[in-house]
Amino acid sequence: MSNVTEIRREDRLLDIINNKTPGQNWPWWRILIAALVLLALSLSVILSRHYFVGGPMTGCGAGSPCEQVLNSKWSVVAGIFPISGLAAGVYLALLVALLFSGRSEEPQIRRIAWRTMLVLAGAITGSAIWFSILQKWFVGGFCPYCMSAHITGLLLSVIIIRRSLMEAGSDMNENRKLFRPFNVMLLTVAGIFLPAAMAVSQVLFTFGSSYDKGESMHYMPELNYENVPVVGHNNAPHIVNLLYDYQCRYCQELHFMLKEAVNSCNGRLAFALCPAPLDSDCNPYVPVSSGAFGNSCELARIALAVWIADDSVFPDFDDWMFSFETGDRWMPRNPEEARLKAEELVSRDKFAKAMTDPRIEMHISKSTLMYGQT
Repeated sequence: MSNVTEIRREDRLLDIINNKTPGQNWPWWRILIAALVLLALSLSVILSRHYFVGGPMTGCGAGSPCEQVLNSKWSVVAGIFPISGLAAGVYLALLVALLFSGRSEEPQIRRIAWRTMLVLAGAITGSAIWFSILQKWFVGGFCPYCMSAHITGLLLSVIIIRRSLMEAGSDMNENRKLFRPFNVMLLTVAGIFLPAAMAVSQVLFTFGSSYDKGESMHYMPELNYENVPVVGHNNAPHIVNLLYDYQCRYCQELHFMLKEAVNSCNGRLAFALCPAPLDSDCNPYVPVSSGAFGNSCELARIALAVWIADDSVFPDFDDWMFSFETGDRWMPRNPEEARLKAEELVSRDKFAKAMTDPRIEMHISKSTLMYGQT
């Protein structure tokens, strides 16, 4: 009996030496890191889902700074893959490394896990700084989801770096040490180079031009300017095909400059209005619909129906679509109020008949083709 007791005492002593006592393998700081990783991972997944699937996001309505950030060129890498998708991969890798960072693991495995965590911490820090700079000085607006992920990432990095310094010197046995304290900074700086390379690629990357010396490199549909809405005279010597979306903030800002431009050119300039909704329901060149443009196709159809029913009142309807009566920020009209306004201007019967006119889909199709080729 005494031998069994002695063996148990020795096992208990070994557990204490190896830090395998209950709760010691998951101390508070490790639980905190795991919680922050899961939070950042969740935010990244939400943003990635929004990019690929679309749908509304609270606080990211059309024209909002959040929508402006999420639809900017800085939100993707090489124009095809969302930054949030890369972030989700980084946080997932960090979570896996964290699982193997406990003192119950073999020293070599712990060493690899902590080195991985430090490199990722550096990458997260560099990314948070870079994308905060972009939002402040390049985009001119902040995305609350993005900033929440960045702040969470910075907290993670601070905790990981601080804890790694403590872990590096916690074992007096040179063979069991994770790494020397100097290597902590070295690995972190190495991680910062990862987002630095991505930043360079974002700055240097540009989409291929569809024009060469003013000539289109692709087939462009021809428009009969007598059969499309035009701001100015449809026989002006210079007519610009203007692609726009009734839920686009920048289109709204541009809209009220058109008449001024036409007047300043004394009738030599006109703009053919070509609705190109940023919605995959009617625009095949938009791979994934965004919640901010979910009504764009229907609003374009309603506007064209007004023009078909009575082109003399179309300018009033067009101005109304881009105007706002209250508040200090423009908000896109919804289809229901647009229909009511259309029926008010042209009558319900004329509007209903115009909505079935095939010219609506034909003009949208040509406009979206121009969008896809430019």
